[in-house]
Amino acid sequence: MSVITQRILGIEFFVDNIENTVDKSMQGGLMVVPAAPALAKDFMQSSGYREALLSADLVITDSGFMVLMWWLRTGKRLSKNSGVAFLREFVKRSEFKSGKNLFWVMPSVEEQQRTCQWLKNQGISSDEANFYVAPFYGNGSVNDASLRSKIEAQKPDIVIIGLGGGIQERLGWELKRNLNYRPCIFCLGAAIAFLTGGQATIPVWADKLFLGWLFRIIQSPKRFWRRYWEAFRLAPIIWKYQERLPPMKNV
Repeated sequence: MSVITQRILGIEFFVDNIENTVDKSMQGGLMVVPAAPALAKDFMQSSGYREALLSADLVITDSGFMVLMWWLRTGKRLSKNSGVAFLREFVKRSEFKSGKNLFWVMPSVEEQQRTCQWLKNQGISSDEANFYVAPFYGNGSVNDASLRSKIEAQKPDIVIIGLGGGIQERLGWELKRNLNYRPCIFCLGAAIAFLTGGQATIPVWADKLFLGWLFRIIQSPKRFWRRYWEAFRLAPIIWKYQERLPPMKNV
């Protein structure tokens, strides 16, 4: 399989179509889907987050804003493959339908319950052993021995991390480095919540038109408006550095 990538801010983004992106992800290792707010803030301020993105086996173009800024700056059009688009394609695969082969890291018991019900509606069996509700992870490196022990005991082929951006990448990087085997580790954030009803439903057409952010703001304006406002800080960073890795900011 040929590898089609584009370096942006020192990160090698995989920019093939979504079918080939899912195929590539099945080769194992860490996959991340950085959003614009995290690229604008965490990538510039958090060494742990930056290391996770630079060391990931697969980075996909989740951010429509980044893709748009890249086109305006360079004239190059890139595919936008969001975490939601990835998950919609992934659920068609036999690896997903096996159910027991999946291990989910969730932000809350409520999200776990919604995901369990959604899986049941898809005809996929799962139980509590396939889930782990993450504790609060602070800044810096992440070390969760309990999670590692549970994953190593079950040896799932696929670990899906559904935590917030900036956190899940650091956790995924820690798992990749310290697990005693090599599963697929997907850092998909709220992607599953868009399908289970935990987040605003984003139509396929809206995702393709880079409008997912708008649906989230309409559903929860107080929660998301500031997050997406901060994403605009990514524009001058891309404009200045393009393919080059920008320096870290002192905070």
